[in-house]
Amino acid sequence: MPVYKLLSLHRTMYTNHPFPAILTITGFYPKDMTNCKMIIDSVRKRVYYSAMKKGFDYIGVGVGAIIFNKDGKVFLAKRGSEARNEKHKWEFPGGSVEFGETLENALVREIREEYGFVIDVVQLLDVVNHILPEEKQHWVSPAYLCRYKNGKPCIKEPHKCEEIGWFNIGAIPSKDLSKASQKSLQSLKKYLSAE
Repeated sequence: MPVYKLLSLHRTMYTNHPFPAILTITGFYPKDMTNCKMIIDSVRKRVYYSAMKKGFDYIGVGVGAIIFNKDGKVFLAKRGSEARNEKHKWEFPGGSVEFGETLENALVREIREEYGFVIDVVQLLDVVNHILPEEKQHWVSPAYLCRYKNGKPCIKEPHKCEEIGWFNIGAIPSKDLSKASQKSLQSLKKYLSAE
């Protein structure tokens, strides 16, 4: 059983929380609970709160998938209006890594949650510094080569993604890619030319 559990909190969480006795131990409650996370340490029986945001208040880890289908096409997603950064840019999809989660497991989870299909993670392609000074964000973004396994791709989170598609490598809209995906596309082209 994991030592830590992360829960999104809402203002009503105090009355509905299953561990009310533990809440009184710490005595620390953030003023604004809207984007707060609660971390439960089940060993020490303590609760900690963090209003810090990945990529903003500390360096975030966001893993990406370069997914190939049996026809050799690559899956891309176009970021939506409520995406965390680089709105309306195409990208090799992926997402944030949660505490205690491997990069590979995070990638499989994110693709299943956001696009409804299953992938096999093959190998690490590169690790990109995804620094966005204009958005005040800093991410480290490993990108993996992956294979489409099964399921029908669809947009499950339309506020985060506005379009998806399969592209031949030469038809990838490189000027409209996110910064991290532009760098990973360069690494992909080098990798494929070396084969």
